[in-house]
Amino acid sequence: MGIKSGVPANKQVLGEFVRNARSRVTPQMAGLSHGQRRRTPGLRREEVAQLCDISVTWYTWIEQGRDVSVSSAVWSRLADVLHMTKAERAYLFELAEVTDPDHGKAQHGSLPLSLQACVNNCAGPAYILDRCWNILFFNQALDTVFNHWPSRQQAPNLLRFIFKNPDAPTVVVNWEQRARRSVAEFRADIGAHLDEQDISQIIEELLASSELFQHWWSRQAVVEREGGIREFMHPQKGYLEFEQITFRLATHLDYKLVMLLVRPD
Repeated sequence: MGIKSGVPANKQVLGEFVRNARSRVTPQMAGLSHGQRRRTPGLRREEVAQLCDISVTWYTWIEQGRDVSVSSAVWSRLADVLHMTKAERAYLFELAEVTDPDHGKAQHGSLPLSLQACVNNCAGPAYILDRCWNILFFNQALDTVFNHWPSRQQAPNLLRFIFKNPDAPTVVVNWEQRARRSVAEFRADIGAHLDEQDISQIIEELLASSELFQHWWSRQAVVEREGGIREFMHPQKGYLEFEQITFRLATHLDYKLVMLLVRPD
């Protein structure tokens, strides 16, 4: 189907996408009685409008690709009513050009053990970090760089190492600069989730135990986690230099794979 004259391309695609999704949802899936025989599969427009708590006219305009102002809450209800998958929901909000209110919510459940194998197969130091900066998986190379600190911890946390381990200023070259930036990166990671228990607990713990964390936390600085050079001083191996690369896991957005690549001589 071509693009209609005068209709923004993304709005027309959005309308077609929603209409197609509606055709796949049966009354039973939506919790409605089947009623009389239907000429076409899927829900009727008025049924979707009722379930989304909007007018039929407003919903019709969405399917027609009109440039209407719809709140993120309505788009969220529409995604739920139409039983959209995670990928479909993300596509819906991208076409609608609004932010999903559920975006970034903590994704509970265990990470697949295959991620440990992924980390183990990295040639250099590597680890999986969650939003609280707990190190969930790490390889032997990382354990060596940190002088076996991760393997000695029941639940290693990178922030605890930086601000509570007396060896950190020696192990991490340019420790003060890295520590200050880590606070700003952590703030960026947690976003609007300060009231979540696991996050509030680590913040309160560090505020109570580290004056430097307290000082830098009060600065309200926010930066994205960056790549670049990472330098360490190992008690036996001496000076170590790596290039850090961070990947966010596509299926678990709260988790990151951090790799330290050995720099060529």
